[in-house]
Amino acid sequence: MGAMGRPPLNRRLAAFGTTIFAEMSALAVRTGAINLGQGFPDTDGPEEVREAAVRALRDGRGNQYPPGPGVPELRAAVAEHQRRWYGLGFDPDTEVLITAGATEAIAASLLALVEPGDEVIALEPYYDSYAACVAMAGGVRVPVTLRPDGDTFRLDLDELRAAVTDRTRLILLNTPHNPTGTVLTHDELAAVAELAVERDLLVVTDEVYEHLVFGTGHTPLVSYPGMRERTVTISSSGKTFSFTGWKVGWVTGVPELVTAVRSAKQYLTYVSAGPFQYAVAEALALPDAYFHGIRDDLRAKRDLLADGLADAGFHVFRPSGTYFITTDIRPLGETDGFAFCRSLPERCGVVAVPNAVFYDHQDQGSPFVRFAFCKREEILTDAVARLKTLGQG
Repeated sequence: MGAMGRPPLNRRLAAFGTTIFAEMSALAVRTGAINLGQGFPDTDGPEEVREAAVRALRDGRGNQYPPGPGVPELRAAVAEHQRRWYGLGFDPDTEVLITAGATEAIAASLLALVEPGDEVIALEPYYDSYAACVAMAGGVRVPVTLRPDGDTFRLDLDELRAAVTDRTRLILLNTPHNPTGTVLTHDELAAVAELAVERDLLVVTDEVYEHLVFGTGHTPLVSYPGMRERTVTISSSGKTFSFTGWKVGWVTGVPELVTAVRSAKQYLTYVSAGPFQYAVAEALALPDAYFHGIRDDLRAKRDLLADGLADAGFHVFRPSGTYFITTDIRPLGETDGFAFCRSLPERCGVVAVPNAVFYDHQDQGSPFVRFAFCKREEILTDAVARLKTLGQG
């Protein structure tokens, strides 16, 4: 068969069409609906951080290629952040890597650490880029499903243990968890750590929502016994500082792991976001009041939207972290999240995302729908008023 006889897109990515976020955002624009689908804030972050980026641009800092691992100021700031919040010590020169957001960090980590045929365990439902990155690395995705338990979702530790085989290379862990809002407990994290040590697995952790935890706070997996040498920790500035378009993320870990990830990363973007790196270095040094303030603001918005969704007839899984609420549409007499989300803008002028897109076992996610609450209070109030009409149709 000639070159044109085969579809243009390679078969590893053939299953991944346009993301659901693009489809739903286009639907929001077309219908004029309130977009609670995609997780981006509708206001910018702190003025002093934005001004720091402008200052860097004007001063000529970062307008040319920054150093491959990231600008020294930001690597030092990331290391200090890990020490300040978690008591973790990382060498900014050998144990910190700056990336084009957490998305590139995940891609580079999987491309670096996974050989074709290696199994990668991920908690299902998962952020859609995980599946695509595992596929691009030639890995085999092994989902372990978080299951509804009352008003939350739980990790079944027996199911996790049973998923590990001789072909398992790493566990891809996301806590606080998108889309369910689950924050893994101390006991769950300890069990994951014990399993990783026992079976000699690597763990890549996506901790981008680390400062958006509404309960007892965030504990990085790397802080558990035996995890230092086997954990790649990923976070980013977008969620914490509400500058999602800047795409500044980072990786921390022992030199061997960070060097491996950098080997892949240098052939993806090479470097990115030069002036923004200097601004994020200043952002990470903001006082505790900033970090507590964004958490408290989002907790209030969570409660506003969660209460409104419950009033509208949804079963609400009130999240312990992130800025997403997962709901069950079955109390509304619905079972198909895709059909529900495609009809919702016409029915009441709100856009949400069907959780089934985050599942390999789509039937497991079919009745669940995700709403984002990282929006202005008046937008959420308007959305709640619109959703109330659902039960009246």
